[in-house]
Amino acid sequence: MSNVENQGPSKAVFPNKALYFLALVFVFVGIINSTPQIPGWEEMWRSMTGVKDFKVNNFATEWFYPIAFLVMMVIVAMKHSMWREWQGTSRAAFGLFMDVALVVSAVAISITYLVEIDSVCIVDLMNGDRARLIAESLKAEIQFAEDYGLPVPDSVDDPKCISTTGIWLVVIMGVSMIVFLGYNIKVWGLPLVLVALAVALYTIGTVFVWYFHGPDDINKYFMTKLGGEPRTFLDGRPNVHDALVNNASGMLGRFMHVILNVVFPYIILGAMFGKSAGGQALIKLAFRWTRNLRGGPAHAAIVSSAMFGTITGGPVTNVLSTGVLTIPMMLKRGFSPTFAGGVEAAASSGGSIMPPVMGVAAFILAALTATPYGDVIVAATIPAIAYFFCLFLTAMFQSRKQGIEAYGELTPDMRVTRTDILHLMQIFLPILLILILLLSKKDVVGCGPLGWLLGVETTTIDGVCHAGSLPWLLQIYQNAAGDAGATGWWGAGFVILLLFLDKEFRKTPRLVLDALAESGITVSTLYLMFLAVTVIDVCLNFTGLSKFVAVDVLRFLLALDLGSGDNAYMMFVALMITMLLAVLLGMGMPAVPAYINVALLMGPLLIGLGIATFTAHMFIFYFAVASAITPPVALAAFAASSITKADPMATGFSAVRSGIVMFFIPFVFAFYPEILLIDQALIDPASPDKAFLPGYENGVETMPLLWLLAKLVFALYFIASALARFDRIALTMPWVVIRLAIAIGVLMRPEMIHFTAIGLGIVVLVLQSMAGRRAAAV
Repeated sequence: MSNVENQGPSKAVFPNKALYFLALVFVFVGIINSTPQIPGWEEMWRSMTGVKDFKVNNFATEWFYPIAFLVMMVIVAMKHSMWREWQGTSRAAFGLFMDVALVVSAVAISITYLVEIDSVCIVDLMNGDRARLIAESLKAEIQFAEDYGLPVPDSVDDPKCISTTGIWLVVIMGVSMIVFLGYNIKVWGLPLVLVALAVALYTIGTVFVWYFHGPDDINKYFMTKLGGEPRTFLDGRPNVHDALVNNASGMLGRFMHVILNVVFPYIILGAMFGKSAGGQALIKLAFRWTRNLRGGPAHAAIVSSAMFGTITGGPVTNVLSTGVLTIPMMLKRGFSPTFAGGVEAAASSGGSIMPPVMGVAAFILAALTATPYGDVIVAATIPAIAYFFCLFLTAMFQSRKQGIEAYGELTPDMRVTRTDILHLMQIFLPILLILILLLSKKDVVGCGPLGWLLGVETTTIDGVCHAGSLPWLLQIYQNAAGDAGATGWWGAGFVILLLFLDKEFRKTPRLVLDALAESGITVSTLYLMFLAVTVIDVCLNFTGLSKFVAVDVLRFLLALDLGSGDNAYMMFVALMITMLLAVLLGMGMPAVPAYINVALLMGPLLIGLGIATFTAHMFIFYFAVASAITPPVALAAFAASSITKADPMATGFSAVRSGIVMFFIPFVFAFYPEILLIDQALIDPASPDKAFLPGYENGVETMPLLWLLAKLVFALYFIASALARFDRIALTMPWVVIRLAIAIGVLMRPEMIHFTAIGLGIVVLVLQSMAGRRAAAV
């Protein structure tokens, strides 16, 4: 998942030693904070240090988050320094100002957070007011309990801070966010900042409308939660305070938690993979596996990108890593530059949807939907397989079209040596460990063969196995089971051990430190992006815009009277609108903000139409990823065109043709959520007791699922051949349209339609197969 390429220490990654050591210290502190729970771990450290209250993980977030935030912003300023980049130009002074402003703003936010949050109140803590307030509150609580014969309390809730920043809080937050957004332009590009600014200016506009117009007779789109009566701008301070300290949606809230406790270990994992030679071995293995297929290098590009993509999670990184080898091979075999670049971009983008490690956006999806990451992996499996299967078909039809035959021969550079096997173990074994841990259930640890071998006593109650006291090893296993963060740390640690099995790596052990430092830089840079996303999240909460949009779009769809009230047609139109919005917002920006922005705006609409919350978010997630190959700003395709030297826009359209199923499969699981395999995809969002959607009362049933998968394979065959405009023979435009119509008809719900489409499809295949044989005979 790291976006840092495979390289040693260099000026490009570490401009100075101070950055290197600061990033290392930050990573080590993050590791200590998030270390998986190991029985006796803290007791061991306490005995070694002699400090009774020594803590080696799970630091108090109210202290740790502001400090970590400050360090991350200092790292960003050192890595992406505007002054250093513009040194010697007329913009150098402005660059220095922005560097200093970023650090000063981070200091101001961190201190303000400690001043404002009720669990710290640092000014009150220093002047003694906090101790006095706690003592007075506790005394009052004890007196109340004694008067009414209640249990005597020994603690009280955190009192409100007395000494705060007052109205200066609004100024500090406003100026700091302007600085953070300004720096985002430099690091993450203008599109993300433009969206954040548009939402922020809209929110400010609603405040001014309320202030000058009053609260009565205001259009709902101009209402604000920041106001009260009498109308003064001071009324908004509590909301700004909440935007800073709220654990769920505040500036140092859920995104900080996800980054530091869940995403962090996988970024380290990706950086460690980057220091191994496993990537090259994966590509060699892909060429070996696909040498007997007509697509040859194209199929190798798909296989290697699928395997490599689940490591990097970044489309552009994937293209630049695997494409430098696969694209020249495709060109050598006769594939056109636009097709070669397009299929590589499409395959590399698929890495972001390929389990088990799909990228940062997938972890955010798990957090926003409160779904265990192990279940996200299960849900993503069939759609990912369908995507890469369709890419395989695309390469097959293109090779038929161009008359490219299978290479067949096992060349020396395809031979897998013992060293290659070791390098592959450094990739596959940690991923296998991650899969085992993520898919394990905590409550069944000790009930299997491993528990029996270790002598665990088990009891069965109502057919459910319960394990007794677990030995040390199984306690560690249980702590990590199903926990994405803990699993990531074990995976990262396992990779480090495997790297040292390679004698070449043992010659340069400093590469481990380099990878850790690179991870610290990547995490810090990611959080700068999340600050822009937080602006959007907070502002939408202030205005209620997403709720109003959802309600009005629903009313609009009802007014159209599509299908005389048939919800399926309304759902389709709403899904199309969501798709367009996701692709538009995703242009030129990473998948994470694109996904979050559309989820905030359109998620309520899809859920209101009866789509399960998880399915709605999965739908949006797919199109956020698809934006990487969608013109006019197709970042992955543009990266591929830099290798092929083909026209970037033509490469982008080629990538869309190759990866069209990424635009198709979300509609399939929106209407057929059983394809996601998990219960969360079947829950009726309108049900207070989390009942399943109508028609899915029995959950996922095997035979209907298998029939659906068979229809999906049939449809994908027709889609891939239609877009390649070739099967056994070249396809004219009318046949292309017919094949696309058949593909859609096969997956439509009425039996009359999909059985007719299947029959028509079989007739088309027979007729064109016969035409192909006649053409070959001539």
